[in-house]
Amino acid sequence: MPLIQVSLREGRDPARIRALITALTEATVSALDAPKESVRVIVTEVPGSHWAAGDVTLDEKDG
Repeated sequence: MPLIQVSLREGRDPARIRALITALTEATVSALDAPKESVRVIVTEVPGSHWAAGDVTLDEKDG
């Protein structure tokens, strides 16, 4: 059972996230010849205050 975990900054439109889930599922089915029903996708949305690069959060970077 393939499991795909994606972390994204929060704030994307739910329809875009749904499209991502579909695209990841289809790509996994194609690449691994896995049954569609066996593919699991977990999307975690992270606040900009909890995501940092080089000790600067995304919220701080965006000002």
